[in-house]
Amino acid sequence: MIAASARLLRLLSLLSSRPSWTCAELAGRMEVTDRTVRRDVARLRELGYTVDSEAGPWGGYRLRAGAHLPPLILDDEEALAVAVGLSEAALGGDQAALSAMLKLRQVLPRRIAARLGELDEAFVRLPGTGTPQIRPGLLLELAVACRSGERARLSYTDGEGRTTVRDIDPYRLVHTGRRWYFVARDVTRGQWRTFRADRVDHLRPTGHPADLTDAPDPAHLVSRNIASGPYPLTATIRLPVPLREALRLVPPTIGTHHPDGQDATIVEIGGPDADGLARYLLGLGTPLRVLTPETVREALVRRARELAEGNARQAGSPSD
Repeated sequence: MIAASARLLRLLSLLSSRPSWTCAELAGRMEVTDRTVRRDVARLRELGYTVDSEAGPWGGYRLRAGAHLPPLILDDEEALAVAVGLSEAALGGDQAALSAMLKLRQVLPRRIAARLGELDEAFVRLPGTGTPQIRPGLLLELAVACRSGERARLSYTDGEGRTTVRDIDPYRLVHTGRRWYFVARDVTRGQWRTFRADRVDHLRPTGHPADLTDAPDPAHLVSRNIASGPYPLTATIRLPVPLREALRLVPPTIGTHHPDGQDATIVEIGGPDADGLARYLLGLGTPLRVLTPETVREALVRRARELAEGNARQAGSPSD
């Protein structure tokens, strides 16, 4: 549980991230009770923030459009507590917390920033299985680079342990639910790239302006690169459902989606081999058609036939 001042800043970040929140949603995101949310909203109103509310099961809280946000006054200990709380939330993938952390660290007095740096070095985090570990300070450096509009020199270690140094034009940070990705333009290659943030060694500004001409949709770029990945085989399938439903069946981190009219979607999915892709497609539990390649179509038909024959034999057994 973070301190009251940290909660207030966290609450402001959430309220400003979308038009409306129910009390239950805010309580869940902040890991507090509904009563605490109501008390914190009342405190924000006392500080001059205009927070509207609507009663009823479908009601909620929202910051009034165009409202000016008054300053939140913190002493040294409160500012440190807020920064630590936001750092932890940002590491968990909260985009609003990362934005708030960036704004806060830009105005922190040097004495508090120095203490926060000492805490960053002192903390040891045990990541969950498959979860990368990122220093809060590094995440902040990447966020600052994205906002500065300045070209930077990136030192990066890939999945095979090879370290390269390249000039890049920082653009955006994207969180997929498991990892942070850094989207930037590789200056030498003239290509937009995605880099895993936990594999960034360091980043140094060069003093030259970044060229962000024809910048891509960062979320789409990350999803496409993850979906295509280093897989040796890619299958193209047609789902007889609209794009929105197809995205629910096959997440954007698994496949690349293209609408095929209003009621169908073409999806490209990478996999280790034809049999592995066939197993995944059967697991979707929905009608589909494999467009390419033939090996995946044959593997899907073979597995579906084996499943049907196995169940038919079981249904006709004497013990049934």
